[in-house]
Amino acid sequence: MVDMADLVTSQISKSIKALIEEDKDLAREVIFNEKRVNAYELSIDKDCENILALLNPFASDMRFVFATLKINTNLERIGDSAEGIAQYLLMSGKCFDKELLAECRFLEMAETVNEMLLAISRSYAENNAKLARTVFKQDILVDEINKASTDSIAIYINRRPENIYQALYILTIIRKLERVGDHITNIAEEIIFHLEAKVLKHIKKSTEDDN
Repeated sequence: MVDMADLVTSQISKSIKALIEEDKDLAREVIFNEKRVNAYELSIDKDCENILALLNPFASDMRFVFATLKINTNLERIGDSAEGIAQYLLMSGKCFDKELLAECRFLEMAETVNEMLLAISRSYAENNAKLARTVFKQDILVDEINKASTDSIAIYINRRPENIYQALYILTIIRKLERVGDHITNIAEEIIFHLEAKVLKHIKKSTEDDN
């Protein structure tokens, strides 16, 4: 799991670097390595199933296995997002306009997502629930940038209509990064569930319903 988390973190970091620096070879590397992410997912799923079937875990061990299964799924989906970002670079055909990236706060969003991934990977490896909780605040910033991106990109398109496809690609990539943030918070919830036997998902949903 730690190896998979490190790989997925690297995949996101490299896909963003490839986009910013127009490094198509790096983008192709990300796409190629998606096979490794998928292989990890299948292997970890199998291990968890064997533990459940053969070792009959209970209490904290059972929580650990269930949490790992869910974290595994979220990591694989983050890997899918990294591959998607790399694909959009290859589709764009040219370097993304720095003005566009600045106006939609793309670099700030990308840096925040990278920090969240590093924190959640450490949290899992070190059994650190306090560190896992730090990503919830960072996800608020990611959501804020995502919500503002539609208007900022629409303004950019009106001013630079020749870059409409590039702008739409960036909007889609921002949506992918927002979803990565959601997957990271899901992982944080599972880590806390494993370590503290607390279910945050239903509490969060109830709060949202009340609002």
